[in-house]
Amino acid sequence: MEFAAGAIGGVCGVAVGYPLDTVKVRIQTEPKYTGIWHCVRDTYRRERVWGFYRGLSLPVCTVSLVSSVSFGTYRHCLAHVCRFRYGSADTKPAKMDITLSGFASGLVRVFLTSPTEVAKVRLQTQAQTQAQQRRPSALGPSAAPPTCPAPAVGRAPGPKYRGPLHCLASVAREEGLRGLYKGSSALLFRDGHSFATYFLSYAVLCEQLTPAGRSRPDVLGVLVAGGCAGVLAWAVATPMDVIKSRLQADGQGQRRYRGLLHCVVTSVREEGPRVLFKGLSLNCCRAFPVNMVVFVTYEAVLRLMQGLLP
Repeated sequence: MEFAAGAIGGVCGVAVGYPLDTVKVRIQTEPKYTGIWHCVRDTYRRERVWGFYRGLSLPVCTVSLVSSVSFGTYRHCLAHVCRFRYGSADTKPAKMDITLSGFASGLVRVFLTSPTEVAKVRLQTQAQTQAQQRRPSALGPSAAPPTCPAPAVGRAPGPKYRGPLHCLASVAREEGLRGLYKGSSALLFRDGHSFATYFLSYAVLCEQLTPAGRSRPDVLGVLVAGGCAGVLAWAVATPMDVIKSRLQADGQGQRRYRGLLHCVVTSVREEGPRVLFKGLSLNCCRAFPVNMVVFVTYEAVLRLMQGLLP
């Protein structure tokens, strides 16, 4: 039941939050953007509404599996921990039990999400990469004297990746299997700690928002707890999310980063410590409505299935 409820909740969440996720990735990977609205205006001017949904099809197809595994792993891990420590899976878990189960959920999730994250980031950033590669270099010290423009031969080259599956195939062919798991070290740091925070904060807030005499919070309590849990999780996750996005985008054109530590040091040296919190406000604004929808859908489906099963 937990796997099915998690799958449905995850799909609803990605449908709500994807446009802001595109803006977040571009802010984190493109130093030219000065803020959220600058990125939104530039994306709309260049690519119209479709630009905010680049790479959406793959997350929609895979998020049901990923969310199902995340919630299912958390609930099953928590049940095993309670059975091991207290002798019964129905015993109320301690905060440490919830934290460890959430951490395990985040680690398991990485192995499924890394290839789709690579494809999503490459598709979300390829328009900016192409624009940079076509940018004239006449201002450089070795610029040649201006000449008469030659007539254009054919059309301008199209996008490198035609879609999510083509992107995955291209990355695997050009960079090998390691290319599909580029940035997975940062993803491990991001998801382990953030999912521990995610499930712990949700459990604590639900307990605080449950009316006296009842065992569960009402719909409003679930909405508030889910939204706040998402915000807290992204507050923890954002520094490693920035590094993850940069490592995964760093395969289009000349490569800049040799690994996780080199990416952190280079980014901080060039743009200051604030670079690690690029997109934090956007992450938090996106996380609240997305995780409200995820948790209220998850709880509703779980209760519905419990009512249908004998």
